[in-house]
Amino acid sequence: MKLPQSRLALRRIRVAPTLARYRRAWLAADLLAAATLLVIAIPEQLATSRLAGMPPITGFYAFAAGTAMFALLGTNPRMSVGADSTIAPLFAVGVARLALPQSARYVDLVGILAVMVGVILVLVWLLRLGWVAEFLSAPIITGFLAGVAVVIVVHQLPELLGVRGASGSTIDRVAAVARQLGHVRLWDVAIGAGVLTVTVAVERLDRRLPAALVALAGSTALVAILRLHAHGVAVLGSVAHAAPRFGLVGVSLARLGSLAPLAGIVALVVVTQSAATTRAFPPPAGGPEGDVGTDLLGVGAGNVLAGLIGAFPVDASPPRTAAVASARGRTQASGLLAAAALMALVPAAGVLSDVPLATLAGVLVLVAGRIFRVGELVAIGRFDAFEAGLAVVTLVTVAIAGVEPGIGVAVGLAILDRTRLSARPQLHVLGRIPGTTSWAPVSSGTDAAQVHGVLVVLFATPLWYANATHFRDQLRAALARGLGPPRLVVLDALGMSDIDFTGSRALAETLDELDRTGIGFAVARAGQHVHDALARAGLLTRIGKERFFPSVDEAVVALTPDR
Repeated sequence: MKLPQSRLALRRIRVAPTLARYRRAWLAADLLAAATLLVIAIPEQLATSRLAGMPPITGFYAFAAGTAMFALLGTNPRMSVGADSTIAPLFAVGVARLALPQSARYVDLVGILAVMVGVILVLVWLLRLGWVAEFLSAPIITGFLAGVAVVIVVHQLPELLGVRGASGSTIDRVAAVARQLGHVRLWDVAIGAGVLTVTVAVERLDRRLPAALVALAGSTALVAILRLHAHGVAVLGSVAHAAPRFGLVGVSLARLGSLAPLAGIVALVVVTQSAATTRAFPPPAGGPEGDVGTDLLGVGAGNVLAGLIGAFPVDASPPRTAAVASARGRTQASGLLAAAALMALVPAAGVLSDVPLATLAGVLVLVAGRIFRVGELVAIGRFDAFEAGLAVVTLVTVAIAGVEPGIGVAVGLAILDRTRLSARPQLHVLGRIPGTTSWAPVSSGTDAAQVHGVLVVLFATPLWYANATHFRDQLRAALARGLGPPRLVVLDALGMSDIDFTGSRALAETLDELDRTGIGFAVARAGQHVHDALARAGLLTRIGKERFFPSVDEAVVALTPDR
């Protein structure tokens, strides 16, 4: 008896797969990776909490929840899961329409949202829908991340400049900052610029050094020693550090309905980024193979736990994962050790009260710089102008209209791009390779040459409504470019996996034109699906079953016996 797909998936779950058969020789590498991860996570999780509109300490809880659940269920030994600056502005803008950031209602809604995102990810794993992550092309993802980077920077401008923030669109926020340029506080600017300078300089010296943590500690000490509060420098202030609560507050059908679209969008981004991170950082040589679907289960479980303890949605982090990989971390023990150390620091979170907001803004600007991949955009532009245009349109839409409309535009552009490529496939003219019975495109660089009086064409794609006219026009052009009026056209249908109604009409019109000029027609290497479609259209009888051949050469030899 066959088990349902969901039960088969449940039976494949392995608990803590990266920690199974742990070797003592791996401990030194995992300890170094844990230390590296910890010094990156402290400033980053604090900064991302601010970006998410959540209390600062919830970033630590999000990191611990995401790390613990991924270590329990995920397969990638190096992936770091926690608060992430890619999705933080996305859900912050959406939830801010329903409640004031950092208010009790806002925190409740974000917790509910995190659980909803986690449930969606678990369903993606259970139903094997991870292929959704492949739907957005690399140029569109690059443009999307670049747009998110612009959103992050614009959100941090008030704190970098020491002026009042504003709500609304990106243009509204930039305009509000521009109106206050005469009131910029120089201490805030100096701190922000100093954090950026120190972090970049230290990272260039050695990327393994805790640049962001050094900048955070140094700027905090500077504020405390010089008592810069008196000069108007904005600081983090009192940091509540009680134990995380457990459970959801204020769940209702109305709230679930209002959050559902946002949860779907956040889940799509998490699926895309988590899958990309899994593939970008494979297990060490000799380690077990990773599984994208199971990794989504681990990230989904992390979201559920994060929501239940009052934190916010979590995601796989490419920069933190890269840090673990560069430190040669071997297993998820590195993440667990870092999360345990971070939680041990929670009782001492009061020392964070003097952290300048300009410091956290500087950290986020650096994160934005990492995801705004100028080199990738340039490479896309050199490869194809149209795909570069897709990236730029996605970037501008996300940056100006917001992340939610940007996702919609990105999906729409992905469909448009795929339709464009499917609607304009190349029709290849084939020639016989001398001394063989093989045929190849005459433009392939081989010695393939057309046979006089015969036109052999390959249309290696489904013939459907989007490309039917294109097929007919290309065949006409091939007939006009030939060695002379052919007596026979052979269609190599090897790659033609389907023909729809519009495609059959285009083929019928082509047969009409060939009949009027006295040119014969035959089909080679057609699959059963093509036979069935032509039979339904009445074209199988019209062409004649005797004019279907298992190979191009057999068709040419049979129908041009003088050759």
